[in-house]
Amino acid sequence: MAKGNFLERLKAGEVLLSDGAWGTELQKMGLEAGGNPEEWNLSHSEKVKQVSINYYEAGADMGLTNTFNGTRFRQKHYGMADKVAAFNEAGARLAKDVALKYGGFVTASMGPTGEFVEPLGLVSADEMYEAFKEQAAALKKGGADAVVCETIFNLPEMRIAIRAAKDAGLFTMATMFFDAKADPATGDKPKDARFGFATMFGESPLECVEAMQAAGADVIGTNCGNGIENMVRLVREMKPAAKAPILVHSNAGIPKLAGKKVIYDETPEVMAAKIKELAEAGANIIGGCCGTTPEHIRAFRLELDKLKR
Repeated sequence: MAKGNFLERLKAGEVLLSDGAWGTELQKMGLEAGGNPEEWNLSHSEKVKQVSINYYEAGADMGLTNTFNGTRFRQKHYGMADKVAAFNEAGARLAKDVALKYGGFVTASMGPTGEFVEPLGLVSADEMYEAFKEQAAALKKGGADAVVCETIFNLPEMRIAIRAAKDAGLFTMATMFFDAKADPATGDKPKDARFGFATMFGESPLECVEAMQAAGADVIGTNCGNGIENMVRLVREMKPAAKAPILVHSNAGIPKLAGKKVIYDETPEVMAAKIKELAEAGANIIGGCCGTTPEHIRAFRLELDKLKR
């Protein structure tokens, strides 16, 4: 599947399939807790490529890159800020090598910086822009077809990330992290999100959709933070303001601790049972986030293929 084919299919209204979680898959291959995933693009390139291969074999149309922590703000925590360009370019190139064999579309991951823009934080808007622009330029050089600015918690950072990606000349997807709103009476956050959703700064899904589109995002949506049932509700909240296609990367449920192990309890079967409903709510690209595996993506593929019949 060529790049143009992916975009043509998206424009034609077909629901397309993205891939799933990366961090947990790399951990299965030996990445230590607290290790630097992006460094693996150079030191363990075959293992990184294998994650892409596994997802395309499961039926994905689109694949992410191992570059979520790819800004210099994130990499300075590992003492590797000077390696940003090399890590991102290598991550995009590895994903592209696999995508060319499977006819996939490479959407490079650009995660949050972990910083806040002044006056809430200590980083200026220009500094944050340069960090995202540095990453986006390296991703483009490595062969990415697009980027997804993902798991971003607030609109000021998202606007900057989108602008940097667009200025680098990349097709830009943008997905924000939303949490269930608290019960005004008790302060508890119900699992069924009966009071709706908001970012950590109280920004509503509708407000975020309008802002992402105004900033130039070609695709908008949400990822992480919610299991698939809440993602159906969240897409329904976003849809009235959405002029761009909607991308959803759902968690395999909310993480739980079992001893010292983090588990996600939404099985491929549980999540796949909601794919038709998620598509009917308005999702145009569906994939997985934390806790999802190639088995989840394979189950999603079966459900999406049923929609074509």
